[in-house]
Amino acid sequence: MQGQLSIERMCYLARVSRAGFYRSMIEKMPAEEELEVRAAVQKIALEHRRRYGYRRITAELRRQGMQVNRKRVARIMREDNLLAVQPRSFVVTTDSRHELEVYLNLAGRMKLTGINQLWVADITYIRLQREFVYLAVVLDAFSRRVVGWALDCTLAARLTIAALEKAVAERQPPPGLVHHSDRGLQYASSGYVAILRDHYILPSMSRPANPYDNASCESFMKTLKHEEIYARDYRDRDHLRANIEDFIERYYNCQRLHSALGYRPPEEFEEAIAVASGGTQGATMSFFRHREIFRSDVGSLIDGKPTEAGSPDHRLDESPAGYSLAGWSPPEPASASPAVQQFEGDGVA
Repeated sequence: MQGQLSIERMCYLARVSRAGFYRSMIEKMPAEEELEVRAAVQKIALEHRRRYGYRRITAELRRQGMQVNRKRVARIMREDNLLAVQPRSFVVTTDSRHELEVYLNLAGRMKLTGINQLWVADITYIRLQREFVYLAVVLDAFSRRVVGWALDCTLAARLTIAALEKAVAERQPPPGLVHHSDRGLQYASSGYVAILRDHYILPSMSRPANPYDNASCESFMKTLKHEEIYARDYRDRDHLRANIEDFIERYYNCQRLHSALGYRPPEEFEEAIAVASGGTQGATMSFFRHREIFRSDVGSLIDGKPTEAGSPDHRLDESPAGYSLAGWSPPEPASASPAVQQFEGDGVA
């Protein structure tokens, strides 16, 4: 009510629409107002753990004094993948609906013993005053060190390729390194996979809705946003880039203490490991758990027990000498996968 008249009545008498009246009250630029509404929608959706639909979020926005309609909120939620979670066992958060090749998850089968054995990669977005930008990072899973990163205004494959090329140039990894990521289009693209193959890097991808093997990269994203992004206001993309570079290269990698590393910075941790080991050790990789083993192990088991020919300390899911990734070389096509041999009676393959 404005005095004795409602806004609807005044708009009728002045022969203007109510939508035009509300638009005239907005003093900010349209782009800034759109980002403000989008940020408010994201905040409410995440605070309620994606239980709210667009109707409840619209009601909450109006309680906060923001004049928006349900169609606009629904559009924003659809674009940002914030629609309410339906009750089901798994929620797919990565868009893997493409026809590109998807690779086996090797990260969960590895026992890391040194650096440059497993890299993990991920992408996140950062909201600036007038635009959204995207950050791609590559971490060494053993030392938690950021070995490559790139910032761009697009989610095209060039973003992840730039981060990977920077990591390869910085670390010069030996053949056999495993690169783990989600099943996103950027990591499955032909250009990205070609770089991995050129440097004899093994691609690995998570199962759908299973980000646990990428937890260290997710943890870094959270640390970056809470300790750097949310604590500053950035003028533009160049200002953001300079601050992210300072945070990653001079603080996170060199100064910030990590509880997972015994409260040491990644750089100090890597130096200590290099001195202790005297060189890079290969990671151990386990295949075919339970009663499935390599053909080289066949004959060492009878009813699940080692024989004299087998190694008494050998596990059922590893070859006797282990699987050394540091010494990996591109296999011949005929030996691209472990051979399988079937035995009668005991069911060991």
